[in-house]
Amino acid sequence: MKKRIFSNFCGFTALCLIILSVAPIGANADQSAVIIMYHRFGENTLPSTNISIKQFEKHLKELETGNYTVLPIPKILFAINTQKSLPKRTIGITIDDAYLSVYTRAWPRLKKAGFPFTLFIATEAIDRNYKNYMTWDQIRELKNDGVTIGSQTASHLHMPANNSKRNQQDIDLSNKRFYKELKIRPTLFAYPFGEASNRIKTIIENSGFTHAFGQHSGAINFSSDQYYMPRFALNESFGGLKRFKLIANSLGIPYQDLSPSNPSLIQNPPLFGFTLKNEAGSMKGLTCYSGGHGKLPMQRLGPRVEVRFNTKFNPGRARINCTAPGPESRWYWLGMLYYVPKN
Repeated sequence: MKKRIFSNFCGFTALCLIILSVAPIGANADQSAVIIMYHRFGENTLPSTNISIKQFEKHLKELETGNYTVLPIPKILFAINTQKSLPKRTIGITIDDAYLSVYTRAWPRLKKAGFPFTLFIATEAIDRNYKNYMTWDQIRELKNDGVTIGSQTASHLHMPANNSKRNQQDIDLSNKRFYKELKIRPTLFAYPFGEASNRIKTIIENSGFTHAFGQHSGAINFSSDQYYMPRFALNESFGGLKRFKLIANSLGIPYQDLSPSNPSLIQNPPLFGFTLKNEAGSMKGLTCYSGGHGKLPMQRLGPRVEVRFNTKFNPGRARINCTAPGPESRWYWLGMLYYVPKN
């Protein structure tokens, strides 16, 4: 997938000047950013997609009092695309699915803190007035207040499990609904369930989206796939302050030649590996893990990192995370999520 400059944000000179001055290059700059992801807020009966209000308020306090810079997602992406340094510990906030608790609980707190965020929406749930979802009027209110709106298809379908025609129809329908209700066509996309494939990435690019996000862990940097960018998902089980500080301080691993690059597995188990770029250095202490497999046996052949699996991944979603200690007690982090089809 070729890289493209995120030029559509430069329609107005003043905005360009703001974006191009993302950060000075120097000791107080990074070349990566952390994107965090939420769903529900204070909906304690659904812990797998919920963050408690107590946890969320601790996150916001950490971002307010720690050495972080919270920026709009488009500004972060422009810096990554044009290889501009970002402020040290840059954070971007995303929220998926437009649940009502975003409007009633998250937005007032984020607004008070002065933190921008991006909201990804599957339009069908809004059109059908599903219980505990926002309305178009509420979404318009957020948009008019500066919230970035992104797409998550119309029906929130499992995209790799559907053919290209079905996926395209779903995206086209959502684009029509966005334009009718909000007078925009979103340029940012989030894959439902974090599931994608090379075929689907091509559909997303050809549909006019400039970037797309998954649900795999890791910091974004110049190496990140523009159409499969990582985010750290937060919920009640993985939303404690200790973990939040760990991920908020993480750094992207400079890499190339990731294999397999297709987020849908064709060969199971995969032959997983990547090549460290020169700026990564030796990356001492690099270790890879996988859910269901634990710590993975790894071979280092110069800058090349190779991981092999003795057993297959079960159908569904498979995660691989590689980390290494970095400066100032921070951690380098590269993650990948693969969709594993049923045989």
